[in-house]
Amino acid sequence: MLLNNHTLRLLLEVRTPLNNDLHHLYLNSLSPCQRMKIRNTVINIDDRFNEVFPVFDSLNREFSLGLRIIDSFTNHFSFHLFKKSSRESLKLYSLLLNNLAISSLLDFSYTLVVTDASIKNNLAMSITHIYIHNRDVIKIIYHAVNVLSTEAKLFVIRCGINQATNVPSISKIIVITNLLHTTRRIFDSSLYSYQIHVAAISNELRRFFIENNNNSIEFWECPSHCKVSPQR
Repeated sequence: MLLNNHTLRLLLEVRTPLNNDLHHLYLNSLSPCQRMKIRNTVINIDDRFNEVFPVFDSLNREFSLGLRIIDSFTNHFSFHLFKKSSRESLKLYSLLLNNLAISSLLDFSYTLVVTDASIKNNLAMSITHIYIHNRDVIKIIYHAVNVLSTEAKLFVIRCGINQATNVPSISKIIVITNLLHTTRRIFDSSLYSYQIHVAAISNELRRFFIENNNNSIEFWECPSHCKVSPQR
């Protein structure tokens, strides 16, 4: 039996106190000194909208050696990094991305995915725009409270790829994002949090690559000061 004031007991307590007092682990009850010691995003114990979601999925077949998409479909994906050398290089790269976006809209077999995610005051906002030849733009906005940056970024990438891979007759997906560092984790089989998103993304890409041996996906880095505005 745990004592009434034991930390584990308090963490497991989900009922709202009958007298409406704040929970013992409520963030606003922490002293300034205690707050200074908190270096990572934490979930407020009194936020009843928070839930515990699965993060690890290391036993998924997508992470098995020899079965990973990086083992079987190496030629089906590529990464394009921006190497800044001057202000002029940023201008030229911005022009390259816009031309890439416009040209992809002219080809019925291409899908353009533009993603972005940011966190401010513990509120994560993820935005995905999906452009398809002669179709209305698909815009997905997702808000979440008290989530880590990596989870928010992987989620928005997952949403974009899920939408793109389910479009009929598409052979190439162009992803323009400022989340390229996180995107590369799709092909990382080491153990880390939020593998459940990576497993889902890998499964979608595997299905997409198997459908046609010519199907491919390209990831292009979009620096924060670089704006992509596809025009029809």
